Formats: sequence, C-alpha cells, structure tokens
Amino acid sequence: MTTPDETPGTRPEAPDARTTEPSVGLTKPSGTTAAGDGRPPVLEVTDLSVEFFVDDAWFPAAADVTYTVAPGEVLAIVGESGSGKTQSSMSLLGLLPKNGRATGSAKLNGKEILGLRGSAQRKVRGKEIAVIFQEPMTALNPVYPIGFQIVEALRTHFVMSPSAARERALELLRLVEIPEPERRFHAFPHQLSGGQRQRAMIAQALSCDPTLLIADEPTTALDVTVQAEILKLITDLKDRIDSGIVLITHDMGVVADMADRMIVMKDGRIVETGTTDDVFGNPQHPYTQQLLSAVPHFGRHASKVKVDGARTVVDGVVLGDPVLELTNLVLEYPKRGSQPVFRAVDDVTFTVSKGEVVGLVGESGSGKTTIGRAAVGLLPIAGGGLRVDGVDMTNAKRRELQELRRRVGIVFQDPGSSLNPRIPIGESVGEPLYLHERLRGKELSNRVELLLDQVHLPRSMRNRYPHELSGGQRQRVGIARALALEPQLLVADEPTSALDVSVQARVLELFQELQQQYGFGCLFISHDLAVVELLASRIAVLRHGKLVELGTSQQIVTDPQEEYTKRLVSAVPVPDPVEQRARRAERDALLAASTAS
Repeated sequence: MTTPDETPGTRPEAPDARTTEPSVGLTKPSGTTAAGDGRPPVLEVTDLSVEFFVDDAWFPAAADVTYTVAPGEVLAIVGESGSGKTQSSMSLLGLLPKNGRATGSAKLNGKEILGLRGSAQRKVRGKEIAVIFQEPMTALNPVYPIGFQIVEALRTHFVMSPSAARERALELLRLVEIPEPERRFHAFPHQLSGGQRQRAMIAQALSCDPTLLIADEPTTALDVTVQAEILKLITDLKDRIDSGIVLITHDMGVVADMADRMIVMKDGRIVETGTTDDVFGNPQHPYTQQLLSAVPHFGRHASKVKVDGARTVVDGVVLGDPVLELTNLVLEYPKRGSQPVFRAVDDVTFTVSKGEVVGLVGESGSGKTTIGRAAVGLLPIAGGGLRVDGVDMTNAKRRELQELRRRVGIVFQDPGSSLNPRIPIGESVGEPLYLHERLRGKELSNRVELLLDQVHLPRSMRNRYPHELSGGQRQRVGIARALALEPQLLVADEPTSALDVSVQARVLELFQELQQQYGFGCLFISHDLAVVELLASRIAVLRHGKLVELGTSQQIVTDPQEEYTKRLVSAVPVPDPVEQRARRAERDALLAASTAS
C-alpha cells in the first residue's frame, strides 16, 4: 500500500505527568447559559474535513463541516450511519484510526486543537473536552473498577491525594445518582446495568468539569425510563457547569428533548442547520423532511381493537386461534455458586393469537427476553403453563421441541452476533430449509432468492458475509432466516433498537408487510414504545418479572391505569420540541407527586 502523503490521525496515547492545576469544583460561576448571550463560542469548527486512506486512495468521510457551540448550548448533529457525524467529532480529539486524517480548523476557546500531538493533546483530552461514548461496556476498562477509572482521570490532570480523588469520585457518583455509590465504587463495568455503566461514564466525563462535552449516542439501547433520567442528568449538569454539548444521535425524540440547535448531515456534508424548533417545525431540505417523516410519533399510531362475539378484530382483520398462551407462567434461573435461584418471571398470563402482534415492554431486567427465550424452547418452565402452537412446553419431549421449532421463528436484537460470520448470508438464510425441509441444490437456491426478494435485499448479496452488510441489511437477513419455514409464531427481540430512523422505518414497513402476508402471531419485545405502538394491537407491561398491565395499545398509550405504566409512557420522547417540553413538565410533576407520596 502506498504511504499516505500526510500524517494520519493517532490513537490515544498514555497520559503524561500530572499538572499542578488545583481541582475544580462541581459548580462554575453562575450566569446566563442560553445560546447566543454574547459570550464567545466554546467551539468553532471551520471547513473541517475527514478522510480515510483505503486501497491506495483517500476517501472522504466528512467535508467542509462548519459550526459553533456556545457556552451552555446543546448542539445536536443528526444523520444516518455513515453521514460523518461521529468521525467529524472524534477528529477534534485526534481519535481517528491510523489511516485517517483531518484538515481544516477547530478552535476551543480560541485555541486551535486540530492536529495537536503528544502532551498538548493529552492536556485537552478529558480535561477540556470529554466524551460520552456510545457503548460504555467497550469504552470503560473491563479490568479496573469504575471508581479507580474516575480517580485515574482526576489524578492525571490535577495534583490530588488518593483520598481526595476518592472523595471527589464518590461525589460524582452521587451526582449521577448511582445507587449505593460507596459499594459501586469498587464494582467492575460488567457488574453494572447498562444505565449504571452509562452514568459511570458520564461521571468520568464530567470529573474535570470539561469546557466541551461530546455525547455520542448516549442513550442508544437504554430503556425509556433510564433514557429520560440520563437526559435530565446531562441537561442539569450542563446548566450546572455551563459547558457546551455536542449531541450525536439518530433519535429525534432525544434531539427534541435536549437540543437548542441542530445540524443535519448526509454523506459527510451539512445539508441543514437551525434552531431545533425551526428545523422540526419547517424542515427545508428534502433529506431532513424524509428523516423526520420516518420517525414514529408516539401517541399517533394505536391499532383499533374490538371484540365481536367470540372473535377479536384488529383494524378490521379477524384474529385466529392462540399460538402462544402463558398461564401463571414462572421462569427461574438456577442457583450458580453463591448466587441463589433467581425468579425472572412470576405469575404472568396473556396470549398471542395468529395474525396478532402483542408488544412486550418494560425496563431491563423485567423478564421480557426471558419470556421470548422460553417461547422458543430455550428455557425450562419452573411453574404455571406455556403452550406454543398447541404444544405444552412444560412436559414437551425433545422430539416435540424439534418439530415445534419448525413453526417458531426468532429475530435477535443483534443480527451481527447471531449470524455465523464464517458463512455467506445465503447459506444462513437457507440453513433452516436445509435442516428441516431437506431442500438441496436448485430448489434450495430458489427459495433463498425468494426470501431475499421478500425482505428487499438484492439476490447478489447472497454471497456476501455478515460484516460486509450494514446493520439494517443484517437485520433483514435475520428476518428472512426467521421466516424461512413460514412460522406460526415469531418472537422479535429488540429488532430495531440500534438502527437509524430511516432504516428502522423500512424494516418496520417490511415487517408489517410480511406479517400481513404470512399471518403469523408475533411477540414483539422492545423498549421503544413508539415502535410497539405502531405495530402492536395489544401491549403487555412487565416490571420485575410481573405483569403490571395488559391492554390494547390505544388504552396503554392514552389511558394507562397503573402508576408504573404512567411513568413508562411519560418517559417516551416525541419528535416535536413544543410537545416534548410539555411532556417533560408532566413527567417531572408525575415523579414529584410519586416521590411526595
């Protein structure tokens, strides 16, 4: 490969000696934090371009990116995967891969930071600019407790005794509302929930009171209640330390909830910029209009369900017999070492009929995925009853389960890890047909091509490997594989959680089309209530393994009865800044009333 003619970006280097600068407090001097209050901008980016050297040529990832961030302002950068929003932001800190380079200008408080190297760059990282990465499990060091990692960040930039740094770290953990901070201080990342890991990363990012905070998809794959708490936390802390925030996300509800201004990127270029109210209220660029139209708007898509005698009718379609029946179901995970038996699902009862989509919602740890795994025969039944397409799962023999799995499909949350990376996707899609229907040769090839047609993938992709496909394309492969045997029941476990809004819209449209074509019953597991409302006729709400509420999607969305369901519904952000401000105020009032009682 030809050597690049310019010095590429570098990876993070080891920290140098600590500075003698004293520790800063949690609160900066009070003052106006609104954008445009006359103070100079925190960040000025001018004609920023990012390129990667691949196959003896430079390929652009971002071009001519120009924007400013004022003190106390949240600037959202939105766009689909590959639009350049993350790479353009990571280049500010020199976090591009070795084959990347950045040109242009980026000034932090008037000082050029683009192209810094060595100790000058290390002084900026963490202290003046901090990053909340998209996936805390991979960004946090797995071999050190979270408290140690926060202390390390503090002692890298300030002269502090170990005891003083520990006290400051505990103060930060309390600030981000980590439960039992003294105990969690010694916890490793894998011992925390997703929301707790995200809070720990926020505590580390804010430990040095940075001038600029870059939040890269800070709430992707979090429950709506945890997401609402994290967003409120970032907003409160932004006001407290008066930092500028660059929010990188594809979640338009989050943008409506947090951002003062936003820029829209497509193919590495900015196509539209303006205040959040202006862009949402009157988008000018066709791409922005397309992006906003693809976002499910919570509260506007409930299915119409009615009971006509012994028949249940959804949107005018009569439902068939139950294909999934839970009766006082109990599921447990066995004792492991010193860990006692854990009851994950307790006394849950509901049904899914043929032709019906039932949404299963709740926070992490509520038992949603456990029920989905039991429905496909991957977990034993500890109590109660579970019938799948007429088969009693409590006493099912191995031969019965093998036969049943022909009639049950599952779409996993992460298709990248559920598909075999060593075989082409055509073989992955055809494998169920090869094993269960004994199809071979031309007949098998024709069925695989038909399935790819049904999920709107080019037939030429059958010879590609999973890593050569985008996230949305891999998810379509997962759907094609799950539908290969035309199942009576489909379990969809968070199938759209990490997809861009436009890709998500296409996958959901495809899902609805296939559901109408095949008429299968579906248990749709998700934390995104806007997506569940769009697809499901009924919604079951779980909390700590128990069924809190069950009703039609319209009833759950517009008139929830239980306190927990009300909090869950109120936490869902909507892609409308005016409506979202009202919803946030209602949620704050609801939480205040709940705390008071």
